Amino acid sequence: MTIILPILAVLAGFGIAYFIKYKASAINLLLAFSGAFLLSITVLEFIPHVYRNTEASIGIFIMAGIVLQLVLEFLSGGAEHGHLHSHKTDSHFPWVLFISLSIHALFEGFPISHTNSLLLAVVIHKIPVAIIICSFLFKTKMKPLQIAGFLVFFGLMTPLGSFIGMYTSFLNEFSVYIDAIVIGIFLHISTTILFESSKNHSFNASKFIVILIGIVVAYFLGHGH
Repeated sequence: MTIILPILAVLAGFGIAYFIKYKASAINLLLAFSGAFLLSITVLEFIPHVYRNTEASIGIFIMAGIVLQLVLEFLSGGAEHGHLHSHKTDSHFPWVLFISLSIHALFEGFPISHTNSLLLAVVIHKIPVAIIICSFLFKTKMKPLQIAGFLVFFGLMTPLGSFIGMYTSFLNEFSVYIDAIVIGIFLHISTTILFESSKNHSFNASKFIVILIGIVVAYFLGHGH
């Protein structure tokens, strides 16, 4: 499932972006839910899991993850949390965007084998991101084959990270530190989504309700196993 579900999430995002005429408000609601769900799973499950498995001070690695994500978002333009601006005249393959998103997806794959809820949080996060990336690429003059290649590799990065994390003995010795870095990445992404979920920081009842639903679902999912 750690291999199949992230790929299906990207394909679902592609299908929605290509075949369905969606409203930006609907994607923002899905983003808000995914951000709340990812943040809740990280705080309620992932952080306690990491601290239970180490006596070392790993706070510095969590902060390193936040800094790493800041750098990646500078390169990607914020695609990880739903911000992309297309240039219709651009026909070149967006290598910087591709590399930054691939690094992000690779890292988020390392811990998803820990719990089903963490896997689900990553999958839910991937769907709106994939929709936004596909919509961005469709508006450019990139060839369909280039877009397909972008999506295939992006979809494979998370399972690859999971595979490397599970079957590389060298990395197993440092897995708790890698997990801490991923916590920082998740914290930054999820909080950025929530903080930017409303224009001009105005109160939006529908997004607030969706965020609460994401928190409640994560809580009961985490306490259901």
